Amino acid sequence: MSYRLQITSDGVLGRFANQLAAVGEKKAKQALQRAIAHTGDKAKTQVIRALTKQTGLKRDVIVRAVRIRKPSYDDLRYVMTTRGGDISLQYFSPRETSKGVSATAFGRRAVHPGTFMKAGWWPGRVQKDNWNGQVFRRTGNITRKGEGMDEFEKVDSGVVIPDQMVKGMTLAAWRTVAERDLANRVGHELGRMLGGR
Repeated sequence: MSYRLQITSDGVLGRFANQLAAVGEKKAKQALQRAIAHTGDKAKTQVIRALTKQTGLKRDVIVRAVRIRKPSYDDLRYVMTTRGGDISLQYFSPRETSKGVSATAFGRRAVHPGTFMKAGWWPGRVQKDNWNGQVFRRTGNITRKGEGMDEFEKVDSGVVIPDQMVKGMTLAAWRTVAERDLANRVGHELGRMLGGR
């Protein structure tokens, strides 16, 4: 699954038509490219901040998941993309309790009943090195003799970064920065070019 957010110059071309014509096509594209890149970087910062709160993931995980394509002279678009699926519960600061594993998916700590991270009986539970901090749920039928206790599956969180990026406070942060700052930045870049003539 993959989604993207983008900033283009479509909304500001009419407002700055005279100034864009005055600097010429080459400098106009350069001004738009700089303005879109600057505004896009500001929006990216806000999106990463909002996505961190919205998903409950650590900031470095979000930074690695988001890809940026900055505007070029020929393609005046700032594009932010991400892809991926349901993220494992292990990335949400899991802690094992007697009722199940407690984790912070969607920015809220909650207990997932029947899940576990360690092996053995309470209170002598032990960490298994090859489980790598994963969270599991039993899938087998447990009998009195302990049969079926070795059948389990990894538990996912329900958080999908591409879905979260295009809704809620993350999308609002992107739109707010893009709508608020792009026109001002285009005016700033054109002012530098016209003032320097």
